[in-house]
Amino acid sequence: MITRLCLVEDDHLIREAFADLLNNTEGFRVINTYSNCEDYLRNLATDRPDVVLMDLELPRMGGVEGIEKTKKLRPQTQLIVVTVYENDELVFKALCAGAGGYLTKNMPPSRLIEAIREIRQGGAPMSTNIARMVVASFQKNHHSPLTARETEVLERIAQGKSYTTIADELFVDKETIRTHIKNIYWKLEVHSKAEAIEKARKERLI
Repeated sequence: MITRLCLVEDDHLIREAFADLLNNTEGFRVINTYSNCEDYLRNLATDRPDVVLMDLELPRMGGVEGIEKTKKLRPQTQLIVVTVYENDELVFKALCAGAGGYLTKNMPPSRLIEAIREIRQGGAPMSTNIARMVVASFQKNHHSPLTARETEVLERIAQGKSYTTIADELFVDKETIRTHIKNIYWKLEVHSKAEAIEKARKERLI
């Protein structure tokens, strides 16, 4: 059985590299490659892909919306996110939208091939960091007073990251991070980073 594949990736070099790799792998056939979701969805009924590799950061329509629309139009198609993003908000949005796997672009080529075979056999392929994040989310206290973004900020502070680094990673400015920190202190009734981290760990908020 040949696995029919589509790629949705706006980086031309990555798109072509993936297509070459997969077309030269026994049992795989890349039906089409796209730089945006709109063109991909327009041809979905004709392409009839078994598996789609979907980037998240795309021009106009984002990958999460593309995943949702795919599952409505063709529920049997399986989707694997292939992206540079590892923040938990995006991971959960993509998985809730219907993605069956989540990989980061720094994986070895053999992992991509393995992941496609895995999802076809009923598995849910994920990069190690992503799998760890998903497991950690189930271990967290779901009655946390903190928002998802405040939790992300506090987790990064607990990792010893600076406000500048956190702002860069979350694509916001430093003032936004300072505002989140103030809200965290207020909600946890603490007055320092050390107290916030200690309390959050004790109450399984991070």
